[in-house]
Amino acid sequence: MNHHKPVLDEQLAFLSVKHGVYLAELFEAIVTARNKGKATCEDLEIEYRGSINDEAIILITKENKVVTQFRATEELLLRKNIVFEDWMDTDKIRNQIARQNTAPNQSRLIQDLRHGMKKVTIEAKVLETSEPLVVHTQYGNSVMLINAWIADETGKIKLCLWNEQANSVKVGDTIQIKNGSVTTFRGERQIRIGRKGAISVLQSCDVNAKNESAENSEKVIYV
Repeated sequence: MNHHKPVLDEQLAFLSVKHGVYLAELFEAIVTARNKGKATCEDLEIEYRGSINDEAIILITKENKVVTQFRATEELLLRKNIVFEDWMDTDKIRNQIARQNTAPNQSRLIQDLRHGMKKVTIEAKVLETSEPLVVHTQYGNSVMLINAWIADETGKIKLCLWNEQANSVKVGDTIQIKNGSVTTFRGERQIRIGRKGAISVLQSCDVNAKNESAENSEKVIYV
């Protein structure tokens, strides 16, 4: 009887989701451990245990407890330009993300966003927006796209705004996104708002400007 054995890319993708680390960084740490003996990725410790038949034996521990041990072919560890998004794009990984994302209404931090997350809620400030770009789709129609950079205290991420969403925010606004999805395009994380998602302005930059103006007008200078 043949038992299904998870392939290594699926196994590493699962580890990245379960332990909240970037898959690309986890893979890089494994390569480093193969070359130098040991490496770390967040709170995971990676150790090279030797090789058998052109396969490196890798041990991963966390807080001195074994997480997993596996073999990785030397050919895989030498590969360049791996599209890690493809490793994340499986039913098993999507299901694992869904199980860990059991509280979709709870606001998340940008540093915790991972490729494949759905129903994400975040609050952030708009740092900058691009000029409107007309995109021609494969269906023969045209849509307007504006890319915005948004940030919280933990990091920043690109926000893709399409059509009517494009004019919904301005630089300086504090916004909330509900039911967003996290994707990766050309190695860059993005958050998108689909048909079931929503974006709202919690605090407008216009309000901030008015408050600053009011504060300045109330100042009394004695000569």
